[in-house]
Amino acid sequence: MTNEELKLPFYAKATIFFIGFFALFAMLYIAKSIIVPIVFATIIAIVLHPVVSFFVRIRINRVLAIAVTLLLTFLVIASFGALLISQANRFSESWPILVEKFTAIVNQNITDAADYFDKDPQKIHEWITKTQGEIINTSTAVIGQTLVIVGSGLLVLFLLPVYIFLILFYQPILLEFIHRLFGINNQSQVSEIINQTKTVIQRYLVGLVIEAIMVAALDTAALLILGIEYALLIGILGALLNMIPYIGGLVAVAMPMIVALVTKSSPFYVFYVLAAYYFIQLIDNNYIVPYIVASKVKINALFSIIVVIAGNALWGIPGMFLAIPLLAIVKLICDYIEPLKPWGFLLGDTMPPILKIKTIFKKNKK
Repeated sequence: MTNEELKLPFYAKATIFFIGFFALFAMLYIAKSIIVPIVFATIIAIVLHPVVSFFVRIRINRVLAIAVTLLLTFLVIASFGALLISQANRFSESWPILVEKFTAIVNQNITDAADYFDKDPQKIHEWITKTQGEIINTSTAVIGQTLVIVGSGLLVLFLLPVYIFLILFYQPILLEFIHRLFGINNQSQVSEIINQTKTVIQRYLVGLVIEAIMVAALDTAALLILGIEYALLIGILGALLNMIPYIGGLVAVAMPMIVALVTKSSPFYVFYVLAAYYFIQLIDNNYIVPYIVASKVKINALFSIIVVIAGNALWGIPGMFLAIPLLAIVKLICDYIEPLKPWGFLLGDTMPPILKIKTIFKKNKK
């Protein structure tokens, strides 16, 4: 008796696929407090692995090498955090003055608009005051939830170094598990996928850090030339937001425009800031990203935007940062597995020849 392959109709396959897809995303959402720190720790461990390997090669004990690597990483992050906090404290001292100036500008614009459209400005002010009261009441109700989120975030922050240490320490076991999981016949392919995944993540994240430093320097220089206050803080925050693909850049330019509007006597400085940031984005998109951040895996813009939005819906802001690296890994796996190669092609940015497509359509018509 021969074993016959079970063939399912297309609608049955599609139904199974969408049910599995929905179940996967449901599990990722439900277990996000466990999965997100582990994913972050895994990616950071992959980036730090060459440093650990260097210390091991110069005959330092593996445990000590991992501890030294984590200590150096902590010192770099702590130094950056101290700089950011010092600038934020300076900004917070001037915050009430900025709010007062911004409120005065808004009130003046309301009065001018009311005179132009022949409306009573008092009613507009009453509506704004009522709306502010509702927002304050809503914000008060959310404070408890925010404290819970911050508390869980601090817990994750303390667990992250532990996860990174353990992943780096047990790396041989994890790699051997992956090799055994996929059998002897697929060893070379599995090794190639693992090596390419490490290369992609390392190049992408190291390039992202270099890009953030360069964009922060350009943003800060542009704001200093224009005489915008808090240039260093706004430049750094703008560079960090710029790391969120496609969306972060829009938010990053809004902050200096608002500060320019409040602190400068002429409203033209708002357009100067917009023009400067637009020029920096051109440099970033055409020179920094292609030559520094770009990796072997190319993702097209459509799916990049989709996964960033989906990552935000699934895991919040951490999901927006993790979306592109995870999609790059998925595309890499699809490119190496024969049945999944069409999906890898769909996620990529390689355009097929138009003449070839037209020829295929003509043959199908015949």
